[in-house]
Amino acid sequence: MLVRHKVADFSSRKRVFDSHSAAQQEAGLRVEKVLRNVDHLNEVFLFFQVTDLEKARGFVSSPEVPEAQTAVRCPRQTRHHILS
Repeated sequence: MLVRHKVADFSSRKRVFDSHSAAQQEAGLRVEKVLRNVDHLNEVFLFFQVTDLEKARGFVSSPEVPEAQTAVRCPRQTRHHILS
C-alpha cells in the first residue's frame, strides 16, 4: 500500500506515526519504507506490505485516522493506494 501525506511538520507526524506501529501491525500492515519528497520535505510517502487486505482497508477508513491526522496538523490531503 502506498500512502501519500502532505504534513505541516514532518517530525511531529513521524512521532505519531511511530507510536501507531502496534495498531498498524494489528491491521495487517507492515512498514516497508518512509520517504520524503526532496523538493517538498513535508510531503511524505509511506510504503506498507499488506498482510491482511480487509483489515488494512478497515484501518485506513476508520474514524481514528482523520482524528490522528488532525492532532498533528496533517491536512486532509492524504491518499491511500492499495497496489498489487
